Amino acid sequence: MAKTQMGARVDEDVAELAKKRAADLGLSIGDYLARLVQDDASGLRSRAVDAAALFLAEHQTVFDEAEGSSRTARGAHAA
Repeated sequence: MAKTQMGARVDEDVAELAKKRAADLGLSIGDYLARLVQDDASGLRSRAVDAAALFLAEHQTVFDEAEGSSRTARGAHAA
């Protein structure tokens, strides 16, 4: 593995492939890597939001019951 100017250690084959892909897109290698990170972060955010929505949908009855019971009983309240 060779050390690049950005301080990352990558195989020469991987570095060459990244340089070619960056050139194909008309980007510098730094801009190409930044784009990959941004795309990955966007994907993670999207999956997290989808997972949260699914969780809430699957457990909505629990939240509804907790909310309804807190109106009649004193003590703990649903979050």
